[in-house]
Amino acid sequence: MPEVIFNGPAGRLEGRYHPAKRRRAPIALILHPHPQFGGTMNNQIVYNLYYAFLNRGFSVLRFNFRGVGRSQGAFDHGSGELSDSASALDWAQALNPDARACWIAGVSFGAWIGMQLLMRRPEVEGFISVAPPANRFDFSFLAPCPSSGLFVHGDQDRVAPMKDVQTLIEKLKTQKGIVIDQSIIPGANHFFENRVDELLVEVNSYLDKRLGPTGDPIVEGGESAA
Repeated sequence: MPEVIFNGPAGRLEGRYHPAKRRRAPIALILHPHPQFGGTMNNQIVYNLYYAFLNRGFSVLRFNFRGVGRSQGAFDHGSGELSDSASALDWAQALNPDARACWIAGVSFGAWIGMQLLMRRPEVEGFISVAPPANRFDFSFLAPCPSSGLFVHGDQDRVAPMKDVQTLIEKLKTQKGIVIDQSIIPGANHFFENRVDELLVEVNSYLDKRLGPTGDPIVEGGESAA
């Protein structure tokens, strides 16, 4: 798996990048959970989302926010991490100037950052938001949400309770011109312990609906997910 280092606003950022085999392939950017609570680009859900897009022919990038792993800088409570994400997308787009579209997927804190980036980048045509912490962070900037996408959360999530996520989703569903899908995973907590497979079934089903079925799987080359 190609390791990459690219420049961010607070110094170098560490990532993993896999280019698509065909021209004009779309780009996917995957954002990890909260840096101060163990979130990294090797989070199991982030890792699996990365391959879900890779197997559909995307050019895919995941990276460590500032202060995580070998990425320089220090945690910045969301503002700096949003800037990191914008730099990451800029970097991927510079490598793929003919890319026809972009998707963003985020997990927990990364979902909050991803939805903010979505508001700033009109080329983003879809999103996957896993366990968005609607009780802890303000999502009111989604007014209106510019793209269709999928929210996935567990009904046993104590970190981001389902009622708060449900309120956010119901608000977004009233908007015209977009379609908001929702998947609730029975028995899943915030980290989808023992429920990652069920999560991936829902994500892949949604991507099949939006993008068509996956082709032959990409061999993962022995890289391990943390």
